[in-house]
Amino acid sequence: MAQMNMVQALNSAMDVMLGRDPSVVLMGEDIGYFGGVFRVTEGLQRKYGEHRVLDTPIAEGGIVATAIGMAVNGLRPVAEIQFADYIYPGFDQICSELARLRYRSAGDFYAPVTIRTPCGGGIRGGQTHSQSPEAIFTHVSGLKVVMPSNPRDAKGLLITAIECDDPVIFLEPKRLYNGPFDGDPHKPAVPWSTHPKGEVDEGHYTVPFGRADVVRAGAAVTVVTYGTMVYVAAAAAAALGIDAEIIDLRSLVPLDVDTICRSVRKTGRCVIAHEATRLSGFGAEILSVIQEECFWDLEAPIQRVTGWDTPYPHAFEWEYFPGQKRVALALETVMEPT
Repeated sequence: MAQMNMVQALNSAMDVMLGRDPSVVLMGEDIGYFGGVFRVTEGLQRKYGEHRVLDTPIAEGGIVATAIGMAVNGLRPVAEIQFADYIYPGFDQICSELARLRYRSAGDFYAPVTIRTPCGGGIRGGQTHSQSPEAIFTHVSGLKVVMPSNPRDAKGLLITAIECDDPVIFLEPKRLYNGPFDGDPHKPAVPWSTHPKGEVDEGHYTVPFGRADVVRAGAAVTVVTYGTMVYVAAAAAAALGIDAEIIDLRSLVPLDVDTICRSVRKTGRCVIAHEATRLSGFGAEILSVIQEECFWDLEAPIQRVTGWDTPYPHAFEWEYFPGQKRVALALETVMEPT
């Protein structure tokens, strides 16, 4: 075991897979010599060469299209889109070609493509460097959608993604790259070098898709969340002293419905939290599943805490971000006597 932050864990996952599988290749803007804008691929081109870790032009549609061609010819490309906000030029290739390839070829071809991309806010990136587009991709049949919240899961889920024969959208909350975050913007900034790290196996291991993690067991209320909001929800529950059961989904597609429903049936109350916008956000899908499966077990209406339905602002980032206060208000609301 080693102490790693998420950047180091993701780097380790790709290092492991490049070393054990010659069909694995990395590609993306500035990922080689520069090591990526967040240094997630640092040192891998020097170790494995330019033919395994490829710098690409600034052309997201071309990156995805090239990855598809590689995949149908026996490679396992891991494509990085520098920010999730830039994924839209490749959207048609992802949704019309990549997601449908196995189905339209009746299983003759498959598409083992992993698309990594940093998502979410927290770095004052403004409207074009802070988006969380996960719900858009969960709507596309044929794609798996993953978002880790900690270093150990990040490495295991990325290895699972690279070994998967189906395409995976692998979203990385950039605010967690260098350590956990409790969602309180008024606390003093913590230097990156002192951020807490997690225990991560240095070798090969996997974390399965479709299996949520019960981060904290509790009996009073269920909080269903993922990514950065895992830490915000935990901090809000701790500040209120509420016995909340916190579920980190880890993968959105496939979704671990059993773990969600088992928890809600136990607690009778639920708060759903995510950083993405509210309208048609993935929280609406979670809410619908709970309503269909657990209606008679609910003691109070389900609460949602999300980003606002506006572009992500630069100057008012912390007013937009669904922080501790908003999660705490939802917890208090759902816990009110009925």
